[in-house]
Amino acid sequence: MESIGDILRRLQQKSISASAAEIAWLEHEEAEPAQSDCLICSGRGWLRRDVSLNDPGFGRAVPCACQVRLSEEQRLARLRRHSNMGVLARVSFETTEPNGRSAGADARERFRAALGAARAYAEEPDGWLLLTGAHGAGKTHLAAAVANRRMERGEPVFFAFVPDLLDHFRASFNPEHELSYDDLFEQVKNIPLLVLDDLGAQSPTPWADEKVYQVLNHRFAAALPTVVTAALPLDQLDPRLQSRLADARLTRCLDLGDAKTTSGIGGVEPAMAAGMTFKTFTPTPYGAQDDARHALQAALTAAMSYADAPDKWLLLLGDSGVGKTHLAVAVANQRLARGDPVFFAFVPDLLDHLRYTFSPDSRVTYDQLFEEVKRAPLLILDDLGAQSSTPWAKEKLYQLIVHRHNASLPTIVTTRELPVEAGDPVASRLNDPRLVTVVPIDAPDFRRPGVGAARGRASRQGQRRDG
Repeated sequence: MESIGDILRRLQQKSISASAAEIAWLEHEEAEPAQSDCLICSGRGWLRRDVSLNDPGFGRAVPCACQVRLSEEQRLARLRRHSNMGVLARVSFETTEPNGRSAGADARERFRAALGAARAYAEEPDGWLLLTGAHGAGKTHLAAAVANRRMERGEPVFFAFVPDLLDHFRASFNPEHELSYDDLFEQVKNIPLLVLDDLGAQSPTPWADEKVYQVLNHRFAAALPTVVTAALPLDQLDPRLQSRLADARLTRCLDLGDAKTTSGIGGVEPAMAAGMTFKTFTPTPYGAQDDARHALQAALTAAMSYADAPDKWLLLLGDSGVGKTHLAVAVANQRLARGDPVFFAFVPDLLDHLRYTFSPDSRVTYDQLFEEVKRAPLLILDDLGAQSSTPWAKEKLYQLIVHRHNASLPTIVTTRELPVEAGDPVASRLNDPRLVTVVPIDAPDFRRPGVGAARGRASRQGQRRDG
């Protein structure tokens, strides 16, 4: 049996007339003998017309007459085998939730608009379609729906997760690989519709940046239909890619929501978001004394008021288990439901992520992550004080708190102990009554129902601060 490498070398593109084939990405198979006998396309099934650059048909594939002998089901099955779609072959516009899966009103509106634009593009691909937004916003789903619609219309498609595609490029340098690098690279550059998923997720090496640029630059020059999804903001991509992707003459950009520069930090865990809402907060737990109930009710009222209109800082002070994190997450839930971005971080985890950005394996630089945290429209720092007290950790927290204090950016802090040391710059800012509202929660531990405790530290520190 002829190897795929031999097949592609036999199908290698060359200068030909309009009646001969140029498309090599639909490989010859023994199960499809009808096309192998075709004198027009030599079994390839597709032609590209030999026309000038100014001709509207330049770069576009057209089906050979032999394809008429295939049923619609056979053609679609053949296209899907070579599309690299995998399980995404089942995605369609018809089965897509019109509002997406986000709870935020703004995100739902963005998804509806993007869905309509993607449908229109899928019917008549012209230029490039760029889908940006946070992970989980629906970018890949819409890109897959476009790809599947084009295959239903009989057009070859190649779908690639960018890091995987680069791995395939590297593997093709192996002499024993079934596809040579040149063969594979040409197929990706010239496929009638290319979908590149998660651009920016690859390791930012010079080689990787160069390969991606070569592919996109070729398709840009030929104006070949291309769909790109990206979670990274464009200004964090290779400047050469930015110039191609931001060219409004060719590219239509659909933003599905704030793109994140981080992975595994900044979001609220789904289980926390589901269980920690204002409705599930109990300000009158069983066995609590009146003063504890008053403290919990006051904290709930303060958090709900802040959630309606975040302004300045809210500091929730109390021992473990009194509901500080619950209220902070409830605020985040309400803001996210309104379509506002929130950055939520357990302080020790945040510092670990900042340290990791110095690793060569990190996809995010220290500056990228630190800038994202510093400038977040709403930042929630959970359990401040639980981190290790190293000079480096103190310096990072100092820089973060000073920046947000000076800019009066909305910030929620939960802590078990409010620092009051004289001369401590962090303590000075956390105790600033012009900016910070301190809400002491002197109550029993929610996680240990029925177990009372002398909760005097929060109220004592609140009194000490007021004094």
